Amino acid sequence: MSNDKKHNRPKYSLEFRQDAARLVLEKGYSQQQAAEHLGISQSALGRWVRAERKPSANESATKKSCQNLSDHDELIRLRKENEQLRMEREILKKAAVLFAKEAE
Repeated sequence: MSNDKKHNRPKYSLEFRQDAARLVLEKGYSQQQAAEHLGISQSALGRWVRAERKPSANESATKKSCQNLSDHDELIRLRKENEQLRMEREILKKAAVLFAKEAE
């Protein structure tokens, strides 16, 4: 698939995603009803519901633990920040080498 034809997913706020998931989990809407009412895809809503659903006691301990949406957003933010700090550190290392060579 070429870069020209990439499908851009709409960005929804954390609050919107959590509220949409609550419609299904707490208010008794079906995923299809909630998705149609909000004008979003059913698959997106399904992901948000799974992310917000609390793990049940009978789930396997070997399964990856579910993160709620706010934890997931924070994890993404921290990973981006971590990558930026790594890049800055590498730039500083290279600059230090250059300055050490000039001082000789």
